[in-house]
Amino acid sequence: MIYRKRSLHSSSPGGFFRFQNDRKSSVYGFGHGDYIRLRDEFGTVWRGTAEYEGSDHSTVRYRFRDEKGRTISGISDSYGVILRDEKGNTWRGFVD
Repeated sequence: MIYRKRSLHSSSPGGFFRFQNDRKSSVYGFGHGDYIRLRDEFGTVWRGTAEYEGSDHSTVRYRFRDEKGRTISGISDSYGVILRDEKGNTWRGFVD
């Protein structure tokens, strides 16, 4: 019988997040899977989720919402993360 060491980390996507839009506004935070919490430079807290798309786990879908009901959603691939808000502003960043 072959034994494998169990992973200490969960299989849900996550880590430290940092995003910036064209106006140089930034959003940053941390989390995994169903609980991700980001904060922008104005103190607004964005809560969201990350879930894998497809069976190969190469693409992740992100959804965030603030207390006022505004949303930011997007997708990531092997090159980075791209999010878009309700007004059409694009946020680019990474997960570390």
